[in-house]
Amino acid sequence: MADEFAKGLAILMGGGLAWLTLAGWYRTPSFEGSGVQLVAPVETPATIYGEIGIALMDVLAWFSVIGALTFWVVIPAVEELRSALDERSG
Repeated sequence: MADEFAKGLAILMGGGLAWLTLAGWYRTPSFEGSGVQLVAPVETPATIYGEIGIALMDVLAWFSVIGALTFWVVIPAVEELRSALDERSG
């Protein structure tokens, strides 16, 4: 179970760090402005790389959440269910 926790934590931290980096680039209009850093609306990018970065930002946020929940909740639940079914049948 410790390896599932470590994998989930690695996914959460890695995806969160990548999201934080992209949000700093695309969601921060000014570092000297009001307190809307990282949550400001995304401006329309001028290049295809900007479009990819914005799409990747959303993908990384969902990957972090779903990946961590998979390793912390789904996989241990499946292991418990599998062991309960093995005890019941055998």
